[in-house]
Amino acid sequence: MNEIKERISGSISVKIMIIGLLILILLIPASMVKNLIMERKFARDSVVREISDKWGNEQNITGPILNIPWNKFIEVTKDGEIQFEKIEKNLYVLPETLDIQGDLQPEIRYRGVYKVIVYESKLKVSGKFIIPKPEELGIDTDNINWDKANLQIGIPDMRGIQNDLRINWNEASFAVDPGLSNSVVGKSGITSIIPISSDKQIYNFEFTINLNGSENLLFTPIGKTTDVHLTSSWNTPSFTGAFLPDTREISDTGFSANWKILNLNRNYPQIWKEQKFSLKQSSFGVSLLFPVDEYQKSMRSAKYAIMFIALTFIMFLLFELINRRRTHPIQYILVSVGLLIFYTLLISLSEYLGFNWAYLFSCTGIILLITLYSHSIFKKISTTLIMGISLTILYSFLFVILQLQDYSLLLGSVGLFFILATIMYISRKIDWYAGFTLKNP
Repeated sequence: MNEIKERISGSISVKIMIIGLLILILLIPASMVKNLIMERKFARDSVVREISDKWGNEQNITGPILNIPWNKFIEVTKDGEIQFEKIEKNLYVLPETLDIQGDLQPEIRYRGVYKVIVYESKLKVSGKFIIPKPEELGIDTDNINWDKANLQIGIPDMRGIQNDLRINWNEASFAVDPGLSNSVVGKSGITSIIPISSDKQIYNFEFTINLNGSENLLFTPIGKTTDVHLTSSWNTPSFTGAFLPDTREISDTGFSANWKILNLNRNYPQIWKEQKFSLKQSSFGVSLLFPVDEYQKSMRSAKYAIMFIALTFIMFLLFELINRRRTHPIQYILVSVGLLIFYTLLISLSEYLGFNWAYLFSCTGIILLITLYSHSIFKKISTTLIMGISLTILYSFLFVILQLQDYSLLLGSVGLFFILATIMYISRKIDWYAGFTLKNP
């Protein structure tokens, strides 16, 4: 029995099978680490939603759109008699020009270890409408309810409005009321009853709105020509939506951006009577984002956990063969637990220090821990140094991959190629069919 036991403990094949089995078992705690990261991310997102709900959610300004009700008569048969039934329809007219000048003042709100970006915006909106002649639309003038004409502006979160809003319509000023008569402009917004007539075709409008929101500020290009100019002191913007700015300037003190959108760039007309269009598909704007998402980077780093465990186990196996020192499976497990603790340290520290500093402290601690532990096993300074240098290279390699997201696949593939080549070079003289006799420490 002692001879069989010695043969098994001295078999390279058995040792490799044990290591492979340990790696498969460690898939379970590695998956638990990913679940922990997702759990913390969900907690952060919950705080973001809570603060946004109280301050103001993402805003998407759609309007102003001119709504002119008109009467349509259809033939119906009642009791054998043909009668005409009146149905009120809506004529929608979009502005000829729409000019928006906006300034965003960002503010960071904190809740525990989490932080949320919100903003105060001051938007000056102006432009003009050209009212089409009824004969151009195929509508009888007598069927148009000019006295019910109104301007509608879609605002997703009404809690963000911070000023007493009034619409300047030509030379007069008109109040606004909350609510929209239909869902063409949006689910929520404001309406202003304004005077128009068939005698006058051109109407100028202007209003200023102070609007609170969170993260995103978007606009719908409803003008035949839509010009938007935004400035802010936030220096890490992300331009989003259907259109990128024509010009933009980003510096340490903030950004400025300009858009000019034509009606030919979108998929709905300037005037329609009965159709329905999805206006917000053409929305564009800016997102005020934090430059580093620690949860996203932590999740990406956790995906390399099994690779790090496997490479570390291979190094320990090679050092076993070279130094002829016996390593017990429990010692492999302790090392792998240390490698997994790195990720819990990373996610917990990053919530306080930021990702880069958290990565530095976490990997430094784990490298020192495993290096010193390997010294207690192999009893050689040279082996200890090689282990420390190897782990430093591995963690530095991972950090570079996380920073260079666009080139991570290329860099990762090249790096793994060189790692494999190094392992093949070191193990080139090992006789894998022969057993090995290891000295007990």
